[in-house]
Amino acid sequence: METIIGMPGKQRVIAAACGTTLIGERINPTNRRSFSAELEQGCLDTVAQEALRQQEAGAHVLDVNVGAAGADEVKLLPQAVQAVMDVVDVPVCLDSANREALRAALRVYPGKALVNSVNGEEHSLRSLLPVVANHGAAVIGLTMDDNGIPPDVDGRVRIAAKIVREAEACGIPAHDVVIDPLTMAVATDSQTGAVTLQAVARIRAELGVNVVLGASNVSFGLPERVVLNAAFLAMAVYAGMTAAITDVTNQALKKAVLAADVLVGRDDFSQRYIAAYRADQSSS
Repeated sequence: METIIGMPGKQRVIAAACGTTLIGERINPTNRRSFSAELEQGCLDTVAQEALRQQEAGAHVLDVNVGAAGADEVKLLPQAVQAVMDVVDVPVCLDSANREALRAALRVYPGKALVNSVNGEEHSLRSLLPVVANHGAAVIGLTMDDNGIPPDVDGRVRIAAKIVREAEACGIPAHDVVIDPLTMAVATDSQTGAVTLQAVARIRAELGVNVVLGASNVSFGLPERVVLNAAFLAMAVYAGMTAAITDVTNQALKKAVLAADVLVGRDDFSQRYIAAYRADQSSS
């Protein structure tokens, strides 16, 4: 199943056959005081800089989040999307739970965006899915509902199926739903990494939709986080993950995904892996 986002001539196909889609996570003010302060003042310099940096690092899609405390997200999100489009030509992922901010940003984006995200909560489904459908966007669905995040695989698969059903009922085809089974910290629950990986495999097998994960939460509270994140991403590729929200400027994480794609047969004749190696050699 393919999820196609972007603009004509500048599209990204999210599908296993195309290799793992790398979604750059760095346009996000979380835990970044100076970036948050800029956004509160309406300054988008860092947004543009991070967009350029991530495209140069090989991002296929850019996540755009301007949810800083004190920032006017309804005004700022469309401005940030425009700032990104002014400097790069990769598709965007609109990262907000604010319905009006998403509406405003979707109006200015001339292509098919990816919305991050809805979840299985009734309010989220009722509030956000119609916005996604009205603008012909694709959407990420998080496997949590009004009872929280299920600790077991069955619970996450059940919520994933519900999100797909509700999306289809709103006119969003299943191929435009990308499920995120949610990554939690293994430091507080030693089984949660395995649960997420098993959920990835079952969602791919039973629902056939694309699956996205972020790696950073898995290592929270532990030393040498990049090592754990890289290992988790590689295992997630094997489990069936087709997109990763990650720091593409971190070579260890990017290389782990590229190598995993080779090893699971997603990179014909290792062409993308070799191209990345040559690019590194020429820049060193």
